[in-house]
Amino acid sequence: MTPGRAPKIAEREPVALVLGAGGARGLAQIGVIEVLEERGFGIVAVSGSSSGALVGGIFAAGKLREFDARIRAMSRRDFLRLLDPGWRRSGVLRGARLVDAMREVVGDPLIESLPVEFTAVAVDLQRQREVWLRDGPLWDALRASFAIPGLFTPHKVNGRALVDGGLLSPLPIAATRLSDAHRLVAVDMHGWPQRPPGVPAKADAAKVDESLVARIGDWIERRSANDDDRGDDASGMALPEIMARSLDTMQAQISRVQIALDPPELVIRIPRDICQFYEFWRAAELIDIGRVEATRALDAAGY
Repeated sequence: MTPGRAPKIAEREPVALVLGAGGARGLAQIGVIEVLEERGFGIVAVSGSSSGALVGGIFAAGKLREFDARIRAMSRRDFLRLLDPGWRRSGVLRGARLVDAMREVVGDPLIESLPVEFTAVAVDLQRQREVWLRDGPLWDALRASFAIPGLFTPHKVNGRALVDGGLLSPLPIAATRLSDAHRLVAVDMHGWPQRPPGVPAKADAAKVDESLVARIGDWIERRSANDDDRGDDASGMALPEIMARSLDTMQAQISRVQIALDPPELVIRIPRDICQFYEFWRAAELIDIGRVEATRALDAAGY
């Protein structure tokens, strides 16, 4: 083997795949999976947190192609119609309408019956620990794993109220180590930005989507509009965006630690600035970016 060059993965050699948390840009992982399969990777186990769990669970169920077609066809208006405001103390959205729409494509299988071994990672806030969901209804596990605190209400599984797995394990590498896979491939959702820090963004790229903000936090915006001190805010960001970026910053740091402590054989990195956390209607673009980044990483590693 050439020094410094990664060993080639034999065609259909069993590999485990780790899919990271990252909001809407998690959809890029659909493109990553497509490229891995085209290159002959035999994915026998998947673990994921948040949007990574969503993509991983649908792949494990054998329905990724159908989901790809469905979400590419969704417009911004289609996506907004799936949001069901609950206005509860525990979260702005209930998430039931969103899950029901995806269930139409995937069905409602049990995790233990899936053709690919799957683990969704969530967090038990009461016990302050991550939870690996490896059996039971798939959609219970996925709904718990993407329950972003403050946005989605917690989801109860086996009597425990669970929230987004990205809080403690945004790149759940350890959850794959029980598999029989020979190698591990991880998709880190916090790669170097396409637009380096300090380079001005286009005006429309930096603008907060007022319609969506109004849908998930209109009362916050109204209150902000009446705030006499709003001129002192130099961030230029609305509260929902500040919350999203804060969570993203925390997840990025934890992901770096997870990779350092338990290095995968291959890490595919998705630029962290390819979309806002809620822009799921940009699915076609995001999936294509995933394909590009996976191809680049595999070529660079010699796979």
